[in-house]
Amino acid sequence: MAKTRSKKPVLSVAEQWIADVVAGKILTSKLVRKQIDRHLRDLETGHERGLYFDADEASRVIEFFERFLEHTEGEWDGKPFILTPTQQAKTWILYGWRRKDTGYRRFRYAYNEEGRGTGKSAYASGLCIYELIGRGEAGAQVYSAATDKKTAKLVWDTAALMVRRSPVLSSKITIFRENMHIPNTASKFEPCASEDTNLLGLRPSFIVLDELHVHPNSGVWDVFVSAMGKRRDPLLFAITNSGFDRNSVCWKQREYSCKVLDGIFEDDSWFAWISGIDDEDDWEDERNWVKASPGLGTIVSLEDMRQQAIKAKNDPSALNSFLRFRLCRWTEAHTAWMPMHRWDACAQPVDLLPLRRRPCFGAMDLSTTTDISAFVLLFPPFGDDPLWRVLPRFFLPEESIQERVKRDRVPYDVWARQGLFHLTPGRIINYDWIQADILKLRGEYDIREIVFDRWNSSGIVANLEQEGFQMIEWGQGISSMNAPTKRLMELVLSEDLAHGNNPVLRWMASNVMVYIDPAGNLKPDKGRSKEKIDGIVALIMALGRAMHVPVTPKRASFKPFFL
Repeated sequence: MAKTRSKKPVLSVAEQWIADVVAGKILTSKLVRKQIDRHLRDLETGHERGLYFDADEASRVIEFFERFLEHTEGEWDGKPFILTPTQQAKTWILYGWRRKDTGYRRFRYAYNEEGRGTGKSAYASGLCIYELIGRGEAGAQVYSAATDKKTAKLVWDTAALMVRRSPVLSSKITIFRENMHIPNTASKFEPCASEDTNLLGLRPSFIVLDELHVHPNSGVWDVFVSAMGKRRDPLLFAITNSGFDRNSVCWKQREYSCKVLDGIFEDDSWFAWISGIDDEDDWEDERNWVKASPGLGTIVSLEDMRQQAIKAKNDPSALNSFLRFRLCRWTEAHTAWMPMHRWDACAQPVDLLPLRRRPCFGAMDLSTTTDISAFVLLFPPFGDDPLWRVLPRFFLPEESIQERVKRDRVPYDVWARQGLFHLTPGRIINYDWIQADILKLRGEYDIREIVFDRWNSSGIVANLEQEGFQMIEWGQGISSMNAPTKRLMELVLSEDLAHGNNPVLRWMASNVMVYIDPAGNLKPDKGRSKEKIDGIVALIMALGRAMHVPVTPKRASFKPFFL
């Protein structure tokens, strides 16, 4: 009897593209790869968080494009809108994930950053039509939003043309001026802009937020995020090129996206697809361009890219535009200082019992009355232990923590429940509690000295000196911070630091930007670091003092037996 071979499962285009990326056959940006890795991890463990993947739901969206839509411009005009493999993979992940408890979609927010000419606006137009009629939601409210009505209408106008060209869609969707609607379901699709006065009354089920990098503030974003609370299953889909303003709402959402992809924040409602050449890539190497333009050679003209690159080489004023719009690299970027994969390699445990009575140095970075304060103990190598071990303490006012969680989108409350934050009573930080905590720590560890920045510290410093602590003032300028900042990086790269994988300290490490002077000296720059870095600053201060003070065991005082 002939043996029958088991057939390999047939992969969809999206699944095959994902497999080829993992196999190294297709080159993508690191951040796209991180979203893919996240997807694959969740296929194995997502059920533990109440998630499941619905391949039929994902396929339905992809098939909707091919069956009902066609391209409306350029050489593709009039041809069926067959999503590229990259677009299919993005759609597959974004629309396939669901929540077990409700059956609703997993992702409520999607940040999509790609280079110019990759078809992201036409893709967004198709999604708007699908959300209007393809999902079958009665009373759907779909909006294309931008800073001005002209920009907002770009997505809407393309969608309107797609509908008019489809006999099936045009028979069901009525188009009138700046409105598409389905009479039988009361669903509608309209463009809107920041100057519109009726944004607060909307009940959006799906929003395309176009060209997020040009939004002057977070006004439109905030309005729609607030309005989404009126729906059970909404989705905000932001599309953008890269930009340059690191105070913008776009940069804020990009930074948050990166932290989700890096695993610093766990947010199952957030999807990010960030194309572009990576920081270490040579922008003149054509092999890297596909990271920013996955459709290079098809949707995006390779010859046009080459011409733009030649211009950028010969005209410095054109280089930033080429980097931003074509290669999707943020210009004038303040690069994050700490390589997080190297930081994560230093996650050796910090067991408290072996540290008892072990020499250490403390450092305080005290906040204003309403912000985070940090106290860090640093234990230099001692005895048979070659590692520098870090024990951080963080403090926040208890009564304002929920406001901070909502404002900063940082899980302070979760970290507090895990014992990673010490909440002082009231709405302002209580330095007496910090002082009491330090006194308690002295009973457990051999604190040789405590370094401090004089900002906000005069009262507690005087009190601790009265308690017998050796207090050392430490400046925040280049002369004081350069050597220990560089030394901390050395310890991380050599894996001679042990931080116990404290998530708050990891978050702060990921936030650090540095100021570098013309001589190459550097220090943490709180002004450029958009989020908190207090724990790292305190760690650097403690390290700076430990670098100058030899650590020897304290000798027990001799007391003759006859006294």
